[in-house]
Amino acid sequence: MAELKKFLIRRLLTFIPTLIGVTLVVFVIANVIPADPARAWAGGEKARPEVIERIKEEYKLDEPWWVQYTFLMEKLFRNDIVSPRTHNKIWNDLIFGTAGGVAGAGTKYGRFFITLQLALMAFMYIVFIGIPLGILSALKKDSILDMFVRMLALIGVSTPVFWLGYLLIYLLYVRVRVIDIAGLPEPSQRITGIMVLDAFILGEYNIAWQIITRLALPAFVLGFIGIGVVARITRNSFLEAWNADYIEFGKARGLRRSRLMRHALKNALVPIVTVLGLQFGGLLGGAPITETVFGIPGLGRYMVEAIRNFDYPALIGGVLLFALIYMLANLIVDIAYAFIDPRVRY
Repeated sequence: MAELKKFLIRRLLTFIPTLIGVTLVVFVIANVIPADPARAWAGGEKARPEVIERIKEEYKLDEPWWVQYTFLMEKLFRNDIVSPRTHNKIWNDLIFGTAGGVAGAGTKYGRFFITLQLALMAFMYIVFIGIPLGILSALKKDSILDMFVRMLALIGVSTPVFWLGYLLIYLLYVRVRVIDIAGLPEPSQRITGIMVLDAFILGEYNIAWQIITRLALPAFVLGFIGIGVVARITRNSFLEAWNADYIEFGKARGLRRSRLMRHALKNALVPIVTVLGLQFGGLLGGAPITETVFGIPGLGRYMVEAIRNFDYPALIGGVLLFALIYMLANLIVDIAYAFIDPRVRY
């Protein structure tokens, strides 16, 4: 455990340069784009010169890039910078929520929590569909089911998210009308920050069910790639463990099949957990496309709108949040290694 603590301290210390590097790259890219953000924020071609100058002075746009970056990061960490597009403080838009208006720009719930519950639902699809399919594929090697799982993995990584989203909307909403994808109702009070969980806590089960049904299809589209990938990795890892010598020894001793499967699955979990950690980060990265297709007012769509409007303070705030969640997910995976496989030492 002492070595694990040292490892955690080292990893936490690397968070700071990683976050600085990620935000700096995004900031530099935003600054080299041939556009005038001050004019765009002031109203475009018809903007008054005095308004443009005031915006440049407020956001230090007339200063060198390193002064702008330092000013922006300082204001972000103090939650003291306002998005020129929504006129709300950026962390209020992303996490804390604001009063009045449309969801995400004016709601009790920040954009991040809308994306988080979408990503969690997609992650549940990946875990509860991908892992069982992979195990069944390994147990039925070279069967029709095995061929189906391998084809699913190939189709998953080859299918564009936006194409699959529009296809399912056409089939399930336009043609058959078995789903509803219009809007996200909010519970009467914010408790945890996650809508569906707050609705269950408050006993507003109708609202909770509406949120689940309206996110079910977008979550499936978001997690479709991960289902195939995790199924394939689970198949290969479980198959290797199932053919190991200790499993053959267990069969010779007459151990029950269920007990042998538990032993094999435990030894196969390390690569599976690695892929799951990466998949969760990938779900956040894939959210902009899914949220744009389904009109979900989450963090991904917020960042797409920020790019369209040259709102790079909001864009960098979103990237900072994405990077932090991705690194935390990988840290949790590394910690899980030590509990899954006691041979792992840090």
